[in-house]
Amino acid sequence: MKKWLLLSLAAIVMLTGCASRPKNLKPDQAKERAEKFINTALMRPGSQATIKEIELIDGFYKLKVDVGSGDPVDSYLSRDGKLFFPQAMDIDEITQQLSGSSEAESAAATVEKKSDKPVVELFVMSYCPYGLQMERGILPVVEKLGDKIDFKIKFCDYAMHDKPEIDENLAQYCIQKEQNDKFTAYLSCFINSGKASDCYKEAKINETSLQSCISAADKQFNITASYNNKDAWNGQFPPFDVDKTDNTKYNVQGSPTLIINDQEISVNRDSASLLKTICSAFNNSPEECSAQLSSDSPAAGFTSENNGTAAGSCE
Repeated sequence: MKKWLLLSLAAIVMLTGCASRPKNLKPDQAKERAEKFINTALMRPGSQATIKEIELIDGFYKLKVDVGSGDPVDSYLSRDGKLFFPQAMDIDEITQQLSGSSEAESAAATVEKKSDKPVVELFVMSYCPYGLQMERGILPVVEKLGDKIDFKIKFCDYAMHDKPEIDENLAQYCIQKEQNDKFTAYLSCFINSGKASDCYKEAKINETSLQSCISAADKQFNITASYNNKDAWNGQFPPFDVDKTDNTKYNVQGSPTLIINDQEISVNRDSASLLKTICSAFNNSPEECSAQLSSDSPAAGFTSENNGTAAGSCE
């Protein structure tokens, strides 16, 4: 047990504040709240803790807390900032390790609202490793179902990976809008290499048309202007308002966020689980829904590798 912890692992600390309907915190807000609590309630006088990393995992913020020992402590905070956990154990992961089995059938969620042509909206940040992971899993599904679904990549209303991500978001927005028949080919290339210029050539993107669209969209949504005006930023991150209306509509909290027929869906990121979940949104499932796709978890980040274990979120 780390000396700085004054609570047992069984304790759950209730942070101050209450509301009839808790509001999820952004990463910078969660970091500030948790750091203040740790230093006020848990650290010894004269000692100071800092949070070095924060990411969203399974609905909780995972914090890497530096307490001065050189060995960061993993702790957890609920998304609304009310519950602090010194440590957590993943029951499903440990159970599967003990049994040596994988519950593939339980990985897929069911969409409640059905339609003849499901609307599938995936909100990402173009440089988020976990958004890339979800894209790697869903692209084979999109290719298999084709025009039987209405699929769109959309973007979170802030960018965590600075100007390169903003530029790439704009490029993807424009390719999807004006050269949609080449979008899947471009995205399949980009998630592997992260090299947009090479992928323009591979997907045969009309770069003159693309740059014209980027310039127009930049002005329409005040992208560069907002980036250059830090008073307009969302805490420590610049805004990206191309899909602002839908972010507000669905209360999008980070990358990736999957919306199917107006319902936010939490599902494993492998292609088999995603196919099963999307197919559950049809009134009558097409024959493509019986396809056998990979149930391996896709790799996160820019890579040509297919498999990985990361399952976090950029928030």
